[in-house]
Amino acid sequence: MKVITANRLLNGDVVWLGESGNWVERVTLARTFEGKDQVAEGLSIGQQAEKNQEVVGVYEMDVTLEDGVLVPVRLRERIRAAGPTTHPQFGKQAQAVSA
Repeated sequence: MKVITANRLLNGDVVWLGESGNWVERVTLARTFEGKDQVAEGLSIGQQAEKNQEVVGVYEMDVTLEDGVLVPVRLRERIRAAGPTTHPQFGKQAQAVSA
C-alpha cells in the first residue's frame, strides 16, 4: 500500500495527497494506492500539482495499517510525518492529535 507525498511549495510543510485530490497535512488522512496503475495515477496527480507550483518533490511511499491507522513503513517517512525532531514542542507531534 502506498501514498503520495511532497512538500508544500508555499511553506515547505510535508503533505500527502488526500482522497479528494487535495493535499493534507497528516499521513492518516492520505489516499492510499494499490498496484502499479493506481500509483501511477496518484503520481500523475502529484506531478500536475507540482507543475501548478502547489508542491515540490512528489514521490510515492510505503505505508501500513497499524490498529486501523496509516503509518509510514520507513523511519525517514515516520520522522517526516511527525515533524521536526530538534524541537518536539513544535510540529505535528506537539499537536497531540493522531488523525
